[in-house]
Amino acid sequence: MRVFVNPDKATWPDLLKRPTMDLEEIEQRVRPVMEKVKLEGDAALKQFTQEFDGVAIDDFQVSEAEFTEAEKLVEADLKTAILTAKSNIEAFHKAQKQEELVVETMPGVKCYRRSVGIEKVGLYIPGGTAPLFSTVLMLAVPAKLAGCQEVVLCSPPNKEGKIHPAILYTAKAVGVTKVFKVGGAQAVAAFTFGTESIPQVNKIFGPGNQYVTAAKQLATRFGLAIDMPAGPSEVAVYADASANPGFVAADLLSQAEHGVDSQVVLVASSEEVVKNVQTEIESQLKALPRAEFAAKALANSVAVVLGEIEAIVLLNEYGAEHLILSVDEPWNIANQIINAGSVFLGHLTPESAGDYASGTNHTLPTNGYAKMYSGVSLDSFVKKITYQEITPEGLKVLGPVVEKMAAAEQLEAHKNAVTLRLKSLNNV
Repeated sequence: MRVFVNPDKATWPDLLKRPTMDLEEIEQRVRPVMEKVKLEGDAALKQFTQEFDGVAIDDFQVSEAEFTEAEKLVEADLKTAILTAKSNIEAFHKAQKQEELVVETMPGVKCYRRSVGIEKVGLYIPGGTAPLFSTVLMLAVPAKLAGCQEVVLCSPPNKEGKIHPAILYTAKAVGVTKVFKVGGAQAVAAFTFGTESIPQVNKIFGPGNQYVTAAKQLATRFGLAIDMPAGPSEVAVYADASANPGFVAADLLSQAEHGVDSQVVLVASSEEVVKNVQTEIESQLKALPRAEFAAKALANSVAVVLGEIEAIVLLNEYGAEHLILSVDEPWNIANQIINAGSVFLGHLTPESAGDYASGTNHTLPTNGYAKMYSGVSLDSFVKKITYQEITPEGLKVLGPVVEKMAAAEQLEAHKNAVTLRLKSLNNV
């Protein structure tokens, strides 16, 4: 990791720059994939699956026999862990449910707001170098709680043409049975346009590499919604003298091992903290199976030494996907954080807990989008529909207000829609 001690604020944007590819270049690669799937459907999916995943697939949909086989392959202890995580995620997301809102804004005028599940949603589950079966929980649990009528899942196949058994076990555990062996931008294209096998959806969810992210953004141009622009994973850790260097190093490495385009940022109260953490990183890195990924991600990463006031400014400017406050009084800092996907408080709260089983959602905004996006929640899977109902007494009071405003905007038909009703009431 590169180390900077009290860097000038003007240099922060360059220091904190994410290791992302040029979006225009990525779109140029993704757009032909999207267009071909739109035109050729399953035939295009077969071509791209052969080309990108190195396997020939005849039937994309996962069969009941494949679900049964997957269940046998998942160890009992892992099944228990998955079901425990499912219970915690359900508890946290169920608590987010909002009852119908009814407000009488003035006598005889009632306004309502009701949550309605998005009819069709597509869940993208990465399955390349790390099969993220935990993401199935994070997306399918709230989708089911929200009442989405159709939940479709896509995940890339391995060289044997199969999806990782833990992904299939988890999907079935949460009630998702429409699962397809398709990955990458071509899966997003299938969600966007529909094919002979895969139905078109209304909204696409799920993290992925920069090609998946670009495809999702292109999908919005064809009338679909997406959860957020979620790209390579990242973490920022703020550590003071009370921090355990081993814990901090493990947290940084837990994100660095995601992939070579991940980024980790350490903001420390002193150079000594940075030195101790770096020593731990070097030690722990040697024992990691994904050390090569982590080492390359660390090359994109920085450690910055700042006083507390400036540190908080920098953390808010960075807007991390994950922010760990490894400090003695974490709430003193947390209450000043306005830009972060999810915040982890204190020395005993690893980011891994949120990734898997604490109950919060791990599908979070990256690349600075935490400044304007929230992470996935129950709200992500519903629409808020408003209603209004006016009685004769209510219209007599509200009608003249509307008439006056419509006339001032020179919208005579708007005014007339009220005037005719008021006249009908006066003639009764």
